[in-house]
Amino acid sequence: MARYNGPKTKISRKFGEPILGNGKWLDKNSNPPGQHGAAKKRKTLGEYALQLKEKQKAKYTYGVLERQFRNTFEEAARIKGVTGENLIKLLEARLDNTVFRLGIAPSRPAARQLVSHKHVTVNGDVVNIPSYQLKAGDIIGLKEKSGANSSLTSVIRGKNPKFSWLDWNDTEKQGTFITYPERESVPENIKEQLIVELYSK
Repeated sequence: MARYNGPKTKISRKFGEPILGNGKWLDKNSNPPGQHGAAKKRKTLGEYALQLKEKQKAKYTYGVLERQFRNTFEEAARIKGVTGENLIKLLEARLDNTVFRLGIAPSRPAARQLVSHKHVTVNGDVVNIPSYQLKAGDIIGLKEKSGANSSLTSVIRGKNPKFSWLDWNDTEKQGTFITYPERESVPENIKEQLIVELYSK
């Protein structure tokens, strides 16, 4: 299963944001990666470079590689509404991202692993596809055997209250995907319009 396995701190330094991991090293060294660091004079990025950088940021943030990201964009373009906002909605509706948002896993890579290893259920059925698109009303939880595993349940922290498109039942350790989120509710610092402009060329 394709995923990014390279150095995470390097990616965070490239964008100057804690995209992968907690970003603690950004405080120690916020310079872009490379041999010369801050001493090297870097050119001002052009229009295409800015658009490409924004697309790369979105891909790394949600853990999606190029082909799948392109397919998601094309699907977003077919849906009624603003394409950029539709793209963010579809990325947020991925099963691995929702498992992370619900607090079942501490990070998106950890959520992806939980899904891939068949620990997660959707409406009572085991789903092991991280890119599975959730629909309004879908219930996400751990399968019975996994729910009895203390090493898995000990990291569950519950949903952040600001994610209003999700609901979490702490007693049953289940979450509900209520609806697609509005763009202003999604905290990720992604300029989706630049991605739309890039793919529109």
